[in-house]
Amino acid sequence: MALILLVEDESDFSNLVRKSLEAEGHQVLQAFTGPDGLTLAMSNRPDLIILDWMLPGMDGLTVCRTLRQTLLTPILMMTARSDEIDRVLGLEVGADDYLVKPVSLRELTARVRATLRRVEMDSRGFNNPSAPGTTAFTNESSSKAAASVATHDAVIEIGELRLLPEERQVFIAGEELELTPKEYELLKLMASNPGRAFSREYLLENIWGYEYDGFDRTVDTHILRLRKKLGSLGDRVSTVWGVGYRFAREG
Repeated sequence: MALILLVEDESDFSNLVRKSLEAEGHQVLQAFTGPDGLTLAMSNRPDLIILDWMLPGMDGLTVCRTLRQTLLTPILMMTARSDEIDRVLGLEVGADDYLVKPVSLRELTARVRATLRRVEMDSRGFNNPSAPGTTAFTNESSSKAAASVATHDAVIEIGELRLLPEERQVFIAGEELELTPKEYELLKLMASNPGRAFSREYLLENIWGYEYDGFDRTVDTHILRLRKKLGSLGDRVSTVWGVGYRFAREG
């Protein structure tokens, strides 16, 4: 059961979403303008924020960018904008996920459940890709079981990249990188297992906590953004066609 802030200016749709989430057992706060959403978020510190892009008073991108200065609360952004550049922009300012309107209540509640499940696992220290029952997909024959995935609490150093798991910090040539939680988890998983290919499905299940058709765009968009932030090292995150992504070994 979670406290969820819904920032949506279409009152009829907002009320439908509220009733659906309350039926799941959650407490829902509603805001119908950007400034009101920002105020409620800062004063109530919800477990999850569902944020519309087009809002009166202050658009959702500005609200998201402002919240990210002080809060790590998961943010699901909703918008009628479906172009890839818009999705990238929404994720760039700090949204954790992106829903294109019209949004079905079934998909929305599924995303909410998955996000809250991931937050709960993180808070209990269960965010471990090598836990029993999880499998990494490699570019070897799909019939061959993949080796267990490595996890590291020690410092990871690959070329100019230095990742400090305990501090959740990443440095390139001594300069700290500003990564979102999902970008950090993607980089840590792949850098901990250089040369291993991970399928989009595996990354969705173990980083985001869900596995539904069409959601692999979320992985692609985050990988695109991660490559950009890594600069010259971004080429190490390579696409394995028909499989997913890998972080290249040195040399």
